[in-house]
Amino acid sequence: MGKIIVALIVSLWIFPITMLVNRIVPEPYMDEIFHIPQAQRYCKGNFGSWDPMITTPPGLYYLSLAHVGSLFLGSYPAGAASSFSDMCSISVLRSINGFLAVICSVIIYDIISHLKPTLGDRKTMLQTVVLALYPLHWFFTFLYYTDVASVTAVLATYLSCLKKNYWLSALIGAFAVVVRQTNIIWVLFVACTGIIDISLILEKYGTKTPESDVPISKPGLAYATGSNTLGLNMRKRKTVKPVDTVERSLPSIHASSPSTPSGLFDEIWVILLTLWHMKWKLLVLFSPFLMVLIAFILFVQWNGSIVLGAKEAHAVTPHFAQILYFSLVSVLSMAPIHFTVSDLVDLFQLIWKNKPLSFFLGFLTLTACFLSVHFFSVAHPYLLADNRHYPFYLWRKVIVAHWSMKYLLVPLYIYSWLSIIHILGKFRNKIWILAYFLATAAVLVPAPLIEFRYYTIPFYLFVLHCDIKDSGRWLLIGMLYIAVNVFTMMMFLYRPFSWDHEPGIQRFIW
Repeated sequence: MGKIIVALIVSLWIFPITMLVNRIVPEPYMDEIFHIPQAQRYCKGNFGSWDPMITTPPGLYYLSLAHVGSLFLGSYPAGAASSFSDMCSISVLRSINGFLAVICSVIIYDIISHLKPTLGDRKTMLQTVVLALYPLHWFFTFLYYTDVASVTAVLATYLSCLKKNYWLSALIGAFAVVVRQTNIIWVLFVACTGIIDISLILEKYGTKTPESDVPISKPGLAYATGSNTLGLNMRKRKTVKPVDTVERSLPSIHASSPSTPSGLFDEIWVILLTLWHMKWKLLVLFSPFLMVLIAFILFVQWNGSIVLGAKEAHAVTPHFAQILYFSLVSVLSMAPIHFTVSDLVDLFQLIWKNKPLSFFLGFLTLTACFLSVHFFSVAHPYLLADNRHYPFYLWRKVIVAHWSMKYLLVPLYIYSWLSIIHILGKFRNKIWILAYFLATAAVLVPAPLIEFRYYTIPFYLFVLHCDIKDSGRWLLIGMLYIAVNVFTMMMFLYRPFSWDHEPGIQRFIW
């Protein structure tokens, strides 16, 4: 019932705003001038033509064909459309993202229900609706961009893996890569989380492997599942359970959080030990993800690059400052959670409790961040020249307003990542957090252009694993999102402007 209510609530704002956008902005805008003509060529059966300015694969266009086809079958008997290609109008193509946004909200609801089964239906619906209002996701619901399809496919991939349907997860993941090629990183991340959960369950139940009669147990491994055991010599022999029984137990690990302190290396040891003892079973279990990876490698080799078109403008660039921008944007997007007195005190006490190690790691982090902003802050030509995007103004008015500004922001970047890691640490194990950080870095660091919409998937994966039950905070975040959405949409629709060097109406956009 909760999923139906969520879908109805999301639909309540999608339909009227979609009609408003189509009425005021009836022509393709920004990247739509590439995507819409390409989709319309596909609607006419012209699959051999490709716009060299399009960087992403044609996954969205294939999805649009299915969407247009379903509408055509429903409208053709009534004579509303004379041909299939006539249905591929701008408004119809844009509507695919509205449809996907509703599906995405249902997927988010299912993920929250799976990860937090004790949360309650009302709180689950509240968190889902708030996340559906996330400004970067919400805004591009009304334009023909790849973002909504990309987010929906990646979250569906993750949900299927949580439910241990690895073949379906890899199949959806393959489609996510066809929508946006950088999603290969998230497909691999999803596979890693599946292996991590299996490893922790095996450690919890002391399951034997087929290759050995010795239970998987080593000193210091108990933390992964919150066990109080102290080591190999002090552990009691546990009842052996078959692997399929262990796999059915996986949902319990998603809803649990670590209960005893331990180090990252202990958790890595659990994973390595499981990989060694269960290598053939895990290889078979996760072979669908391996096939997706192999297909992607063959594609890159054939294409000569990760991107399809405009390769010069999207060349891989070491942009380490990008992950710092991501942390700050994500924390500001959840400000009522990150910037409270109790959270600040809690984080400070945690750092002070481990002060020798914390100070050492803090010095290394501070050094790495200063080096990142000094040597690896990339000013892409698109960022400097296009005043239609909000990052253009943030770059000019904040980051490079003064030569010292990018260095003064470093402590805020560090706090943002510390807050993210601290909140995730209440719900996930250290190895999961490390995998999340590496996946986020792998997606963002090679991207030379600052685009906040690139942050949407890692943002969602972070927030979905925040164990914040306070409904008041979520309501405050929801009101913040609504205010931002109203402002950005009003600016987009009602504050157009003109360029001297180029004809046409320009509009502000994320």
